[in-house]
Order: sequence, then structure tokens, then C-alpha cells
Amino acid sequence: MSIASRREFLTGAGSVALATATGGSPVHAAMGPDDKFDLVIKAGDVLDPSQSLRGRRDIGIRYGLIEAVETDIPAARALRVLDAGGKLVTPGLIDLHCHVYPYGSAGGIPADELIPLQCTTTCVSAGDAGAGNFAAFRRFIVGQSRTRLYAFVHIANIGLTSFPVAELPTIDFADVDTAAKTVAVNADMVIGIKVRMSENVINKLGLEPLKRAIAACEKAGTGGKVMCHIGGVETRELMTQILDMLRPGDVLTHSYTGAPNPAGAFTNIVQDGRLIPAALAAKRRGVMFDVGHGGGSFDYTVAEAAIAQGAPPDTISSDIHVVSGNSPGMPYLPWVMSKFLGLGFTLDQVVAMATMNPAKVINRVPKLGTLQVGAPGDVAIMELVEGPVSFVDTRNNRREGRAYLKPVQTVTAGVPFGRPYSSPFSVR
Repeated sequence: MSIASRREFLTGAGSVALATATGGSPVHAAMGPDDKFDLVIKAGDVLDPSQSLRGRRDIGIRYGLIEAVETDIPAARALRVLDAGGKLVTPGLIDLHCHVYPYGSAGGIPADELIPLQCTTTCVSAGDAGAGNFAAFRRFIVGQSRTRLYAFVHIANIGLTSFPVAELPTIDFADVDTAAKTVAVNADMVIGIKVRMSENVINKLGLEPLKRAIAACEKAGTGGKVMCHIGGVETRELMTQILDMLRPGDVLTHSYTGAPNPAGAFTNIVQDGRLIPAALAAKRRGVMFDVGHGGGSFDYTVAEAAIAQGAPPDTISSDIHVVSGNSPGMPYLPWVMSKFLGLGFTLDQVVAMATMNPAKVINRVPKLGTLQVGAPGDVAIMELVEGPVSFVDTRNNRREGRAYLKPVQTVTAGVPFGRPYSSPFSVR
């Protein structure tokens, strides 16, 4: 047995054993007729794309897991009731691309501070930490956050500590062995490797950073995915080569960026108004197209052309960080989702792209991104505000919409954020 296949066997053994013992569901205690739910979310307009579920339901949560989704759960059966009448209730939102390494990455924001603005119960750090500082992220940030945190390890061993100064001034910072080791020993929470391929980050390094990111994933032996950032790559030819190199399951982030390269040339997936063939081929091959709005990476004209020509998003993410969070595009996840409502996607579709779809990319926790019985007790409560609304992208293009999503309340692992506080506060 090779080293890689042996590692795959060992990392999979625990989850296989759990699935065998529980029929593929997370372990949860049987509930007796006199037992009470820790929390019941009542009277919400429940929308769960994973179950094609839409309608008024009560959700009962016990021991951090969803125990029941029913038309009526008597309030007497709950230790605490959260009234969601007239509100939209969905699985907790999952942000596949955000920056949540405060104090260790120059752009990071504490994930829990984003809760009132995002309804995110799960966040994925998009390369905040590289091999040189990932251990500190895990020890001092992940363990202190109520938000569920996962990560892509940056191929640059310094991660984004130098942001906004580029993190790959030399290819020597992209060390395959140390990146692979970081992925392998943190396989429970690491999704794969992040690489930024913009010319203002990698200068004239061409395909080499991406090659090293893929090599680190493959050497780790955990089935890791690459998250590849684009936006102003050096040449049109390089953009095609990047797309051709991405593997099924890899994530193309900032898919609808309109950022030019340093010379002012437009080198992204839509050129001269047309989706380039390599982008359509990548989409059909199974490369995941992620929004990654950010402060400079979402252009309505690119998105509209790409979507119309066969490349809609698979996942909607914010790319929220200390710079983008203060930009006019306001890339908080529900607001970005609302922009795609304005682009003609249904409410079911945009919720799926911020719940069940990113959960499939993460693939670490059974039933993440759903409200099925046995799933983590992660719930987002929002208001669908009807009426005229104006949106702006990161290139000063404006579009008008007819509705937007407004955060109301968030529940993570069965514990709501804010008053009244749970007692004991949490056992997670």
C-alpha cells in the first residue's frame, strides 16, 4: 500500500466506522416522550433546498442537533422558544470564501463578529494562513470561535500576513512539502490549498504557483481541492491555461471578476463579451464556480455574460475582510445572495448556493448545510424584504432589484446568538 493510499485509508477509517454505527448519520441521543427540546424555532417559513422543503414548520433542536422538523411542536416541549413567525428560516449559511484569521492575517475579521451581518454558522478561511502560521490559526482562532471554521491552506508559507502586499514575491515561498504536510495533519478541517494567480500577486511566475498548489494537494493524499483566485492574470493565454489545469472539484473563486491586469488588459473568463471556451470546458468538467465578491472581484457585466453563456455560479461567497467589508459593494453574504436574486435566480437557488453546495465542497461533517433530522443545529433566520433595492458591484455598475435578504438571528450548534443567553452558555 502506498503512503498516500495508506493515509487515505487511515483518515477515512473513523468516518466509515461512524457511518456503519449510525447508518451514515451523526450520533445523537434517543429522545423520550417526556424529554424537552433545548430549543424550538417556531412558525418560520422554512426553506431547505436539500429536502425541496418550503413551508411553515417548527424546528426542534436537542443536544446540538436537529431532532424534529414538524408542522407544530408544542411550546411546552421546549426549554426555550425562538419565534420566527413571518421570517425565512434556512440552514445556517456557509461562506466558502472569507477571511477570518484576525491578528494573524492582516485582513482577517473574527468570524463571530460577522454573525449579525451574515447569518453564517460555518466559514472557510480562504488562505489566511500558510504552512508557517497555520498551527496558530488552529490553536488560537478555531478553538475560540463559535462559528464552525474550515480552511484552505495558502500555498505561500506566510499566508496573507503581508496583505495587501503580495505574498509570493518569490516562488520559494511556495514550498510543496510543507504545504502538503499542513494539509495532511489537519485533514479534519483543511479543504485543500489556496493560490492567488493574479499578476499583481505572482508577477511573472506563470503557472508555477498553481502547479505547486495541485502538487501539494496530491502529495497530502487527502483528496484536497485547490481554490484558485483569478482577477487580472498576466495574459489571456495564461487564463486559458489556468482553467485547463483545474481538476474536477477544484474551486475557481472570483469567477466574475472584472479586475484588469496591471497593464490594463482584460484577461478574465469573459473577454470581448464572450465566455472563453476554456471556462465553459472547466464548468462542464466539474470545476466549481464560486462568486467570491470581495471589494474588487465582482463585475455585473462579466456575471451576466458568463451566466447567459453557460457558467452560472455553484457557490455564493462573500470574500469578506477588513477592506472589502468597508467597500460600497457591501459583500456580506446575504447581500451578495440578494444580488443574485436580482440576476434572476430563485430564492431556492441562492439559498442552495450558500448552504448545501458549499457543504459538499467542505465534506467534513455529515448533513452540514441542511435541516434534516440529525444535522447540526445550525439555522439562519432572515427577513425577505420586498421592494425596490439598488445594488452596486466592485466596478461601479449599478443594478436594481425587487427584494433583499436581511439577517435576523443565527443559531449555531443549537445555541442562538445574543440575549437571552443560554445557561450553561454552550457545551460545544
